Amino acid sequence: MTPVVYLNGEFMPLQQAKVSVLDRGFLFGDGVYEVIPVYQGKVFRLKEHVQRLQRSLDATNIRLYKTEQSWGMLFEQVVAHNAPQAKELSIYVQVTRGVAEKRDHICPADIEPTLFVMATPVCISVDLDSVTGIRAITLPDNRWTRCYIKSVCLLPNILLKQQALDQGAEDVLLIRDGYVTEAAASNVFIVKNGLLQTPPKDNLILGGITRDLIVELAVQGDFQCQEKAISEAELAAADEIWVTSSTREIVPVIELNDKPVGDGNIGSMWYTVAKCFQAYKAQLAENR
Repeated sequence: MTPVVYLNGEFMPLQQAKVSVLDRGFLFGDGVYEVIPVYQGKVFRLKEHVQRLQRSLDATNIRLYKTEQSWGMLFEQVVAHNAPQAKELSIYVQVTRGVAEKRDHICPADIEPTLFVMATPVCISVDLDSVTGIRAITLPDNRWTRCYIKSVCLLPNILLKQQALDQGAEDVLLIRDGYVTEAAASNVFIVKNGLLQTPPKDNLILGGITRDLIVELAVQGDFQCQEKAISEAELAAADEIWVTSSTREIVPVIELNDKPVGDGNIGSMWYTVAKCFQAYKAQLAENR
């Protein structure tokens, strides 16, 4: 079945979706995006994702505003068009400043933003025993200092991730001024002596929805989580390291810079938190 997408007020087959070469997203990377999981046909943490999308729009002065309800209705329509293919989906939302009459660095005052939404089937295993850890390396964080904006201009992230892949690793953890910020497309957690830690949200990281949920679950659950600056030395000495994102959930890192993390196996704290995360998802499905 052909995927159906939404583009500027219309639903259409993916192959028919086209934007102008004068769209500022194409010319300048002048746009923002959001990625939202759909579990069993239900949009996950809609409020939090919409709030983050609106923060990015406000920070870039792209004039598009929808209520949480209207965003939710749009996403439900996209899911309905694509649900026959899969119940587990990832919704991608992209908003650019729009199409101007000419290429110009100055932002035009009165153009309509381009709004694009698509849904892609995903496969995330809930069998925790089948999860395998990944290898990662550290690299200097050479991105800009407004990482809290979920910008479509991801070239620095892409180059950093590719450098990791070229060195035989699956991910890269970024270091700025001696401290961990995040990974190329995810947040970072470490465990030391039974305590879960993650860098605090600031302008140097994109606060992830999965990250925030883990912090919330810590308040409610059987584990502790501290938001604190994590030095490169603390990262290297961690008992466990994870990366988290909406499409990958919680991924254990078992090797960092060619050295094992802890004993080189997935740690017990990962299983504790991953079970809490899956239980949260299951509860949402029951409350549909």
